[in-house]
Amino acid sequence: MIPLQDDNPTESTPVVTVGFIAACTLVFLYEASLPERLVEAFVFQYGAVPAVLFGRASLPPEVAGFPAYASLFTSMFMHGGWMHLIGNMLYLWIFGNNIEDAMGHVRFIIFYLLCGILAAFSHALTDPSSTVPMVGASGAISGVLGAYLLLFPKAQVLVLIPLGFASRMMYVPAGFVLGLWFVMQLLSGGMSLGREGGGVAFFAHVGGFLAGMALIGLFKRPDVSFFARRRHKSWGSSEW
Repeated sequence: MIPLQDDNPTESTPVVTVGFIAACTLVFLYEASLPERLVEAFVFQYGAVPAVLFGRASLPPEVAGFPAYASLFTSMFMHGGWMHLIGNMLYLWIFGNNIEDAMGHVRFIIFYLLCGILAAFSHALTDPSSTVPMVGASGAISGVLGAYLLLFPKAQVLVLIPLGFASRMMYVPAGFVLGLWFVMQLLSGGMSLGREGGGVAFFAHVGGFLAGMALIGLFKRPDVSFFARRRHKSWGSSEW
């Protein structure tokens, strides 16, 4: 089930959402332009490595010097491949503009980054000794999805259901799409426990999603209601 768009209009221009998409794209293009011998060093230096974050390991001298805590921010703008980037940016575009609209630009920046940090820690805590760097915006975007679930569960999302030659598109309530997505992340995360090596950081998705649900009440505008079908009234333009 691949989301393509929602029926939830926005009042403000989603400049922050577009900015995050542009930043992630530019970082990936830069990474792709690097010689192959430098790509691994780039990923280890700016990706979030759990063992380094918890002081259980240190980076090689040639990539050391960048503060470990800063990688919690830089890792959010890195991706492991075109499909990783495109998938994340699709979700951010569909759901991020409404959350930015419900918060205001500045609050959305803080919310997004905070969800990303909490998501990275959620992943790191499942294996604090891991030396595999985590990269990707999906933890922060998961926070956006958690917020959307509480604000607009009745909004309709156009999804593509791949069924081979019989693939079809249909509108489905956002609550179903995002609820199913969260359950899949939780189940996949449980099955991934104990496995060594890289892969999908499912618990970053779980942690980010729960962080978004927990924080949305603090960041949304007071006149934005929970459990609405869609944006339905003017919210003004005040922000901080």
